[in-house]
Amino acid sequence: MDKVWINAVGVGAALCSMTSFTPQIFKIWKEKDASSVSLNMFALTVTGFVLWTTYGAMSGSWPVVLSNAVCLVLSAVILGLKLKFR
Repeated sequence: MDKVWINAVGVGAALCSMTSFTPQIFKIWKEKDASSVSLNMFALTVTGFVLWTTYGAMSGSWPVVLSNAVCLVLSAVILGLKLKFR
């Protein structure tokens, strides 16, 4: 398969992953309520993104580092909001 298409799929996947957290952030912030968010799930998600970012850095893959670092920040925001609006 042509590398352009392979990279386009990767970029599309990264953009979807990175933006998937924003609706939840806006909803929590607007309603000042995070009771429906699972603390355990987001703690595990943040841990996973830390590991993926570390893996990307260790393997020298900047796309993995960049996309997972953005996801890490966004999921950490949700985790922080969960703790703030208990």
